[in-house]
Formats: sequence, C-alpha cells, structure tokens
Amino acid sequence: MSAEDVLDALVIGAGPAGLTAATYLARFRRRLAVIDAGASRARWIPTRHNCPGFPFGVEGPRLLDRLRTQAQKYGVRVREGRVTGLRRDDRGVFTAQTRDGPDLRARCVLLATGIVDRMPHLFELRQAIERGAVRLCAVCDGYEAGDGTLAVYGPLPVALAHAEFLRTFSRDVSAVASEPAEPDPAMRERARRAGVRLLPVPEALRLEDDRLVMRFADGERRFDSVYAALGGDAQSALATALGARCDDNGERVVDAHQQTSIDGLYAIGDVVSALNQISVAVGHAAIAATAVHNRLPRNWA
Repeated sequence: MSAEDVLDALVIGAGPAGLTAATYLARFRRRLAVIDAGASRARWIPTRHNCPGFPFGVEGPRLLDRLRTQAQKYGVRVREGRVTGLRRDDRGVFTAQTRDGPDLRARCVLLATGIVDRMPHLFELRQAIERGAVRLCAVCDGYEAGDGTLAVYGPLPVALAHAEFLRTFSRDVSAVASEPAEPDPAMRERARRAGVRLLPVPEALRLEDDRLVMRFADGERRFDSVYAALGGDAQSALATALGARCDDNGERVVDAHQQTSIDGLYAIGDVVSALNQISVAVGHAAIAATAVHNRLPRNWA
C-alpha cells in the first residue's frame, strides 16, 4: 500500500457536521473523501429560526443543499453509500468497507453519522412534522410553539422534564406517558409546582386540522404541538466495533479535540454525547477538522 492510496481523512456522513468538516479539510488542502447514506436527521426539519445566519428561518433540506454546495466549491464530492465496517491496522491507518464500492483507506476518520429519532406511531407522521403538530426539539423551536397548547410524549419522567422546559414558552403544557406508569407523589408534586398536567398513555393519535389529537379513556384532547421525547439511537456501531467509549445512550465520548478514545477516530454532531443542535455540530466539525489537519504531516505549498 503506497502513501498515495491513503487519504488524509474520511468523513462518514453528510449532514451539517460532516459537510462542514469536509469544507474545512478541503480548504486545508487535505485529500479526503465523504460518504453518505442519505439519512441526515436535518432532512426532517421543516423550518428552524435558531440556526445562525438565517434570520427568517431555514428548512433542513435547503440548509443541507447550501452546505453541500459550499463544500463542492472546494472540490468535495459526496459519494452515496454506506460504510459497513471499519478497522484500524497497526500503522494507525483506517480501512472502511463499503456496501457498493471499493474500500477506502485514511489516516483519520470523522464520524458524522448522527442519531435516528424514535418516532410516535402516527400514520401521518411526515405531514404532522411539516405542519408543526409533531416537533422533535424544544430547544430549536420552543419559541415558535410558545403560547400554544403543548404536550410532551414519552416515558413519564422524561416527558415531565421536557414539559418543565416548555413552560418557559407556554402556560398550557402536558406530559403524556408513552408507556404505562403511575406517577408517585413526588412526581405529582413536581408537576403541580411546574404547572404541568400529567396524562396517561393515549389509546390513539391522529392528525386533524394541523393539530394532534390524542384519544384517552375519558375523551379526546387536542394539542397545537406535541414534542416526541422517545429518545434516539446513536448511529455509532462503527466506533463501537473499534472499542470507542460511549455514554449510557450509546453516544460517543470525545476529548477537547473531538477525538474518541481511539487514536485518529473523531466524532462530530449528534452522534457525540452533547447538545444536539446544528450550531453545536458545526462547532464540532471546525474543531475536529482543524485537529486532524494539525496532526497530519505538513502539506507545504
């Protein structure tokens, strides 16, 4: 294997984190490849108003298009595909096996593989998200949902914690159990103090007139927005197979340079144990890409 066969860096994932990292690395004149399975969490975003630089909001697909266009300006080409295996040899070189293509070898790998949200069972899920009846991130859009009739749907302790946060924006917030659970006196008192209504597991959910309707044994309730707090699955099997450390949620634990416990393996974006925000993902990318450039042999002009 010659030095020419080995990339400086391989970026796995082309969401906001992966595309930002690719732009940085390309501007550092590094030899890199980007491979993406086309499942960025950002594609679910209807419109976000807390993304820096977009005072009138931006849709997730549009943001991804702009980030991809910016990376392409510097010669980045995103290859469609899925990495099925990742190994590291005794020289510290990574080999990524892909489903439909040749293996890729790189001195450093940046995992930008994200998480997959667990969604409520709702036939009209896509439409409900597009219309704001189902939302996934109160940090992102609690301001826009404010003053509406809101609910958080998830395991009751988790739902209550999220509902307390939403009380920043609305006076009418409910915590709805996604699984049978009887709140204890301490939880009831906590909800009372926060002004949050505790509700049992609904019998059914449906979208009606841009609102989410939940049917309970004693009748129906309509909510302007329902936040799903069902958790998510970190897409970190590649790092796990190499023995990289993770937290209790399966998200990667990294150092100040975004490096995992495996030398040369970096993690950025929602796959990292951190606040899942586009602005955070972009910051991860800048830190990791710069650290990768600085650790590699100099590419003098």
